[in-house]
Amino acid sequence: MASYHGPKAKKQRRFGEVLIPRAKYQKIISKRAYPPGEHGKEKTFRSGRRSDFANQLDEKQKLAFIYNIRERQMRRYFLQARNEPGPTGENLMVLLERRLDNLVYRAGFAATIWAARQLVTHGHIQVNDRRVDLPSYVAIPGDKISVRQKMRDNVHVIESLESTAATPEYMLLDKDGRMATFTRLPERREIPTAVTIEEQLVVEYYARLV
Repeated sequence: MASYHGPKAKKQRRFGEVLIPRAKYQKIISKRAYPPGEHGKEKTFRSGRRSDFANQLDEKQKLAFIYNIRERQMRRYFLQARNEPGPTGENLMVLLERRLDNLVYRAGFAATIWAARQLVTHGHIQVNDRRVDLPSYVAIPGDKISVRQKMRDNVHVIESLESTAATPEYMLLDKDGRMATFTRLPERREIPTAVTIEEQLVVEYYARLV
């Protein structure tokens, strides 16, 4: 499934929130505190009364943007989450978190989810010492995710690792070995996002359609 390649700042201004935790986007939204478009200056973020459906749609689109996935994939994850035991919203978040491109990003091997996807699709990532080039690969506890030898000294990988503040509790990182172990399934409270995600709104959005 194709990745989103449009203007990321414009997308975040539409929501009025910084969805990618980088200083340049915070600066853009602070300086241009209105939605994009020809008449954007006449409005404020989230101006006017909004319907339940509009709020549900926005939450779904925010989640898809954060994890860099398209509508067809999101719907498929929802159907899988609904068929698993436990709250559907939490199941959905855990499934998204287990994607290989996301775990590469969480480990700090890439600065953004888009850069992580590129590392995976270009064949620079291994899972349990075998090359995997599918960003949608769903990790299982015990999987060892590593950067292939020829990319371990890449300047972008090194810079990303140096700027990574912390690794989630469900991962163990060996920076020198460029390896991260997915130790267990995450709990919902442990999943880091730049903004609060109300996954129940996403569930309600899809419940209308399927």
